[in-house]
Amino acid sequence: MALLVLKFGGTSVADVDRIRNAASHVKREVDAGHACAVVVSAMAGHTNQLVALVEQAWGFKERRKQNGAEVSAQYDGSEYDAVVSSGEQVTSGLLALVLQSLGMRARSWQGWQIPLKTDSAHRAARITGVAVDELKARMLEGEVAVVAGFQGIAPGNRISTLGRGGSDTSAVALAAALSADRCDIYTDVDGVYTTDPRVVPKAHRLDKISYEEMLEMASQGAKVLQTRSVELAMQKGVRVLVRSSFEPADLGGKGTDAAEGLGTLVCHEDEIVEQNVVSGIAYARDEAKVTLLKIADKPGVAAQVFCPLAEANINVDMIVQNVSDDGRHTDLTFTVQSADLDRALEVLRKAKESIGYLDLRGSTDIAKVSAIGVGMRSHAGVAAQMFSALAEKGINIEAISTSEIKISVLIDAAYAELAVRTLHSLFGLDSR
Repeated sequence: MALLVLKFGGTSVADVDRIRNAASHVKREVDAGHACAVVVSAMAGHTNQLVALVEQAWGFKERRKQNGAEVSAQYDGSEYDAVVSSGEQVTSGLLALVLQSLGMRARSWQGWQIPLKTDSAHRAARITGVAVDELKARMLEGEVAVVAGFQGIAPGNRISTLGRGGSDTSAVALAAALSADRCDIYTDVDGVYTTDPRVVPKAHRLDKISYEEMLEMASQGAKVLQTRSVELAMQKGVRVLVRSSFEPADLGGKGTDAAEGLGTLVCHEDEIVEQNVVSGIAYARDEAKVTLLKIADKPGVAAQVFCPLAEANINVDMIVQNVSDDGRHTDLTFTVQSADLDRALEVLRKAKESIGYLDLRGSTDIAKVSAIGVGMRSHAGVAAQMFSALAEKGINIEAISTSEIKISVLIDAAYAELAVRTLHSLFGLDSR
């Protein structure tokens, strides 16, 4: 008997018919003798509707017309979480009912009932602990635990949420706490691809990918898994299988191991026999560029820029600094998530006196394209090949960032798909 955590995303539970389909996958594992916990997202589109209700209640559009960007995200984060977390509560209850109708013992659990404890950073809380003794005892007795993802309990007994895509993190955290054999992430694609097949038809599914590569791909724009979930899986050694909820639930006796052709297994690098120099090309259009002009070039000025952003829980990615001709001033450019652009500009406007910049600009007409692969550790010249190929296509690079297994470039958004296709071919990913 294996202990499994199965997670179903929003498109996999978009309506009652799809919830029944998800239940059939759970039943297959239960019938095979496995102990199962199931983590669910809200129905597709439901969270967006709830966010819209919050903004309507707050009078968001009217306030922005009157006061500009300064009202962005000013509403009570605790009450925001109380509203948007309700989508997962609905899904967990419905799935538990469907499982019961199929003759299985099942019970829904909300984040606060487990409890899954978090810090107090509402809207983007981080997990601090998961108590699973009662949950695990019931699972080993044959009861399926259906857990509402995305949510937990913050200090003060207030509901908290983990940020968009947080149900992936809920599932991995639960799998780690349960010492589960595997965490299966069911989604609307059948695994992790070398790049987006809608952009490059020759993209193919990877049988296995290392934690490090998956972490880079997730952080650089691949939408299959949330970045924090991969980070947690790597830290805790949780094996994650990404697979499609739309494959037949009856596999004709076929096992659920990725080695048998199902999904993509995210695992330690030493489980993968052969590694390509580059395993995948990721791209992101949800980036925004912020530029501060004419900042004094002196010690501490960077801290005056980035500390207020950190305090506002705004993540900064690529950073470029250019010294002006006079040697006394510098221009500073960095990227944030486009959803955070208004908040970032608001924070920097408030800190203008302490920073001392001449002008502040923000734009969203950019894209980030990344080449990722653990093989870069032992191969020289990857960056040179990449930059030459982009130059031949007339694609200008605005910023560059690198890690041991990743090279990212910031380019004009209009050239994003051309860059992805160019690099996918360059690194031999068009054919298996």
